Amino acid sequence: MLFPPPSPIPESSVFHPQAGLSLCCRLAAGVLTLTLALFSQWQPGRAAEPGQPPARPDRARFDPRPLVARARAAGLQVFQGTHLVLLTDCLPQAAGLAELPNVFDQAFLVWCHHYGLKPDDYADWQACGCLIVDRERFRRAGLLPERLPDFANGYCDHHRFWLVEQSNPAYRRHLFLHEGVHAFTATLLNLNTPTWYTEGIAEWLATHRFVEGQSQFQHTPIPVAPDDVEQLGRIEMMRRLRQSAEAPSLEQVFALKPTLHGTISSYASAWAAVALLAEHPRYQQVFAATERQPLDSSFTRRLTSQPGWNATTASRDFDAFTADLDYGFECERMAIDWSVGRQLPATGATATVTATRGWQNSDWQLEAGRRYRLQASGRCRVGQLQRADGLLDLESTAAGISLDWYRGRPPQFQILAEGTAATFTAAIDGPLFLKINNRPANLTMSDGQLAVDIVSVDD
Repeated sequence: MLFPPPSPIPESSVFHPQAGLSLCCRLAAGVLTLTLALFSQWQPGRAAEPGQPPARPDRARFDPRPLVARARAAGLQVFQGTHLVLLTDCLPQAAGLAELPNVFDQAFLVWCHHYGLKPDDYADWQACGCLIVDRERFRRAGLLPERLPDFANGYCDHHRFWLVEQSNPAYRRHLFLHEGVHAFTATLLNLNTPTWYTEGIAEWLATHRFVEGQSQFQHTPIPVAPDDVEQLGRIEMMRRLRQSAEAPSLEQVFALKPTLHGTISSYASAWAAVALLAEHPRYQQVFAATERQPLDSSFTRRLTSQPGWNATTASRDFDAFTADLDYGFECERMAIDWSVGRQLPATGATATVTATRGWQNSDWQLEAGRRYRLQASGRCRVGQLQRADGLLDLESTAAGISLDWYRGRPPQFQILAEGTAATFTAAIDGPLFLKINNRPANLTMSDGQLAVDIVSVDD
């Protein structure tokens, strides 16, 4: 492992969705957002088809029985599943301990599926994890080698990993699975990739929700709700980085260096990069194709050399992703068309804004220095509420509804106008982007569209 996961962070406040955009106008209680930006022309290439899984290294058989014997002799608790042996000095009444091997076995199936492995071919694969309260007790038992670095929270060495007990069972489970991914990839895939992928894929494959009462692991690489990932704080950290103008570019994430004690921001950024590449329709195939090749130090170079990769577009997509990232974010719905669009006719034009998507290219270019008037109309569903008698549709006209402003009014954006209309001067040449101001998690419950008339008032 290149650096151990840091401690969890608390929830943070709202942030401004910049996404590299230069002009913003919100209409009526935050329902319609109009944004102008300039981007260069880009034509997507043909994505590479996923190849065959890379050749697997010869696996020296790992036998955890001597470790189990040492643990029992030292009075430690032992929990065993198909693929995991867990040794711990936690109190017997500590919540969630006994279910961890079962969770690990369920996650193992997800990890195999991600890399195109057949679980039955690795039915005998095992890892040994040590969940530690008192390090000295593990040292005396011969279960914490002196050669290990002084890790803060977790460390993995091939089939074996160690983690420090956490105050929150949900975060302990995430950390436990994070180290498990390292054990899985190190021993079955011979992984030796750049830091951003090594740590990002461990975060991505470990992120999950847990169904209480059923001990059911559900992989949710982009969490749907905060309660599903208590104290994990990756989305909150990306918001904080955006607020403080410290959010890294994709190139900066690719350049992350291995350290023993990683930061919360480095883990969040690495996770965000993998989440974008694994989930976004523009990168899914090229990312999967690269993952089916040797997972070595040339990983980033091979990824960015794949047919269909465009560095400029990838940077814009990552910037937009980290700007709008939230619980329930779906890359398919939030993907942006960066094409330059057409020249606006002298008589004006009408753009359609659907309620089920994020930023949408109006297909019309505006000219710097010219004044334009936008008039919005229509009615759409922007969400649903559960009531005793069923679901209640939340509908909005272009004038908006006064429930709340999603993430507040962006503090570094200038609010040019509110209501169903706006008049403004274009700051640059470029296409007009539009969206309904709504939470990403609400898009699946939304329906309908608004019409926006665009005319130049200088003509």
